[in-house]
Amino acid sequence: MMIRVHPSKLRPLLSASGRCFSGLSPDLPPNEPLTDFTDPKVAEKLQEALAGVNSRCEDIPIVIGGQEYRTEDASYQLCPYNHSKKVAKFYNADKNLIEKAVENALINKSVWEKMSYDSRARVVLKAASLMATKYRYEVLARCMVGQGKTAFQADIDSVGELIDFLRFNVSYGKTLMEGPPLHNPDHILNQVRMRSLEGFVAAITPFNFSAIGGNLATAPALMGNVVLWKPSSTAVLSNYHFLKIMEEAGLPDGIIQFVPSTGRTLGAAIASSRDLAGVTFTGSSAVFGTIWKSIGDNLSNYKTFPKLVGETGGKNYHFIHENCDVDSVVYGTVRSAYEYQGQKCSACSRMYVPDTLWGEIKDRLVEELSHVKMGPAEDFASFMTAVIDRNSYDNIKGYIEHARQSPDYEIISGGVCDDSQGYFIQPTLILSKDPKSKLMSEEIFGPVLTVYVYPADDVDGALELVDSTSPYGLTGAIFSRDRVFINKAMEKLQHSAGNFYINDKSTGAVVAQQPFGGARASGTNDKAGMGSYLTRWVSPMAVKESLVPLPHWSYPYMSK
Repeated sequence: MMIRVHPSKLRPLLSASGRCFSGLSPDLPPNEPLTDFTDPKVAEKLQEALAGVNSRCEDIPIVIGGQEYRTEDASYQLCPYNHSKKVAKFYNADKNLIEKAVENALINKSVWEKMSYDSRARVVLKAASLMATKYRYEVLARCMVGQGKTAFQADIDSVGELIDFLRFNVSYGKTLMEGPPLHNPDHILNQVRMRSLEGFVAAITPFNFSAIGGNLATAPALMGNVVLWKPSSTAVLSNYHFLKIMEEAGLPDGIIQFVPSTGRTLGAAIASSRDLAGVTFTGSSAVFGTIWKSIGDNLSNYKTFPKLVGETGGKNYHFIHENCDVDSVVYGTVRSAYEYQGQKCSACSRMYVPDTLWGEIKDRLVEELSHVKMGPAEDFASFMTAVIDRNSYDNIKGYIEHARQSPDYEIISGGVCDDSQGYFIQPTLILSKDPKSKLMSEEIFGPVLTVYVYPADDVDGALELVDSTSPYGLTGAIFSRDRVFINKAMEKLQHSAGNFYINDKSTGAVVAQQPFGGARASGTNDKAGMGSYLTRWVSPMAVKESLVPLPHWSYPYMSK
């Protein structure tokens, strides 16, 4: 089975100085290898873990300062593909508990931030190793059942990407903590100290990637901050157990407070706290805008200007040039638009195809989609499962019904919705006659791909549509063999995507290989998965020390 110890684990770990990693190679660690599900022993262990998750409904508490709390406001996380199955019972923190979490975090902050970076990094590295080995199958099973991911999708997320975030952040943070190289003239010593932020950080995380939840909570903590973590109500199970792994790895109580709550309750509580130092958020553009406005309205009340980091929505595109490899287009589009039911910020949601290729590409897509199997995550033959919950199901179904009732659209494939057992929506392919229609411009966040067919002799006009139709700027892909066109498209579309793909699908960014994030209505483009992301969670102090006394206040030229 494909579970290996990282080469970095064979080296001496960290020095006790808190300043550098003695003996640790300056090279970045390798990416975590994927699990080999073709190995019968691996499959057997995963099925055992799945049976364990399916056998119970876990009781998930609020965790503040290591203490468990429960309120009367209880909710359940349901299995998306079997909504009669309650995966977890959790409790929403009220205003008083959130304020208690802030108070406790600030009490514990002084000890945590004074610990050496070496010590904090050890906690993070141990958590990564525990996930890669001891808890690998439990991590996969909770993500699969709780968040409706197939084994492969759970593996690249809750195991591979999250482990990569932890390990690469340690390496990036080590470089950052050493400070930039500075010029030191005679008789002067200069340095830059990297302090934690003055206050607490709120981490508000989504359901669709366990890795995002873990990264948003731990990256600020690695740099010496304390964090209030509000998980998504549809990812509480996996997020809570990641916190338990961090605690087993040595995370002290009160550094990451686990506070499930309604967005409105948490938002009001943190916005009114003078100690708010930062917000890291992944979710909808509308919610992030509300958070930003609320903080702006309270700006005069804060001890410091809060840092706001957000990765929000997307209306991601595949642009097909007449000179392209059709196989790559078809297979890449099926994966990008429909893996994990299209519930990725980066999923292909709109597609531009030249009229000279539309007949062939349409027939190929319809043929491939006829072979896509939907079913439970436990079935390894399932390419798709169900969308996450009732709200998502109703929203996506609403877009499909809009297309069904409008003469501007034609449903080419799919379009069937069935919520009798789980929230299942067929992979749906829709043709739009209007390039700026509702389905070509709005984020749907489901297995719906809308296509506009453009005249092959008007590529410039089609590129302009790509750039101007949607307010988002997250991911995009172009498919072409023509290098002149590729260069032209890259120039024209330079602000249309934070992650740009050439002859590859618009999904699948890998930590340290394709740092992820977008601008425009897609967020602040702070790029999780690269070193600059950690600079958001430190406050540099430049220190100058003079080695000789100043002889006088006046300057020599003044005496003349």
